[in-house]
Amino acid sequence: MTNEEFIKLLTESKMYDLTQPLSIHTPPWPSYMPLGIQYFKRIAGAHMGQGANGQIITSSNHVGTHMDGEIHFFSSGRPIGKVPLNEWVGPGVVVDISDEVEDYSLYTPEMLMKKADIRKGDILIINTGYHRYAWDQPESDELRYMVKHPGPSPEFADWALDMKLKWIGVDCGSADHPMNTILRDWHPGLFKEANKKLKEKYGKDWDEMFPKEKFYQIMHLKLFPKGLVHAENIGGDIDKLNNKRAYIGAFIVKGIEMSSAWCRIVAWEAPEEK
Repeated sequence: MTNEEFIKLLTESKMYDLTQPLSIHTPPWPSYMPLGIQYFKRIAGAHMGQGANGQIITSSNHVGTHMDGEIHFFSSGRPIGKVPLNEWVGPGVVVDISDEVEDYSLYTPEMLMKKADIRKGDILIINTGYHRYAWDQPESDELRYMVKHPGPSPEFADWALDMKLKWIGVDCGSADHPMNTILRDWHPGLFKEANKKLKEKYGKDWDEMFPKEKFYQIMHLKLFPKGLVHAENIGGDIDKLNNKRAYIGAFIVKGIEMSSAWCRIVAWEAPEEK
């Protein structure tokens, strides 16, 4: 393929933005600092001069669509800015399981693989449907989005490693099940609710199925040392790519000391045949 043919192919390809809008109203992961934006100068003039709009931004790095980096949970891992760009882009698939999950559900590798063509080395984005509860949506429900969303089954982390996935993306508050995080302790009433549903479906309570010493934040603690990280709070055009393969990229601030960072996640689909 010549350069001209390549440019033509990209020009005609469909591009999708899988990024959640970022605003002072975007909720951070619980306990983290939200986004703050303040003008320190304005075009018409303000303290410290005039001539342009200038802003000071304060935030934690887990607000809106962001990539968790290795050193978020693994001290000797790579910061975001030292990961080569080619590790953030590549072929992948958006898998829609929204019709199979509800509050506190578990999703399994089998559930995903029967929905779409998932290949070794893929970027895997999971559409649980919970992006509909994000802050910018008509059904916005922060508690449900952060604390009640579905999460991975016990065998999921090992399967992800066996598949050599490049990175994982989720359309909810965390790639871990919320009841395998500190949210379990912060919301004891909701944990009782989740535990009741688990026992009704699987005949086991949470500690039997997910012993804390093995499963506490497993998607972070077990996978990050292996270089398998994930993006959280995906949204945007995600529903337009359900169960489709695409070329996917996460474009991340190149912060040399940063453990995690905001990112713009984009997917390209082949142009329609004429």
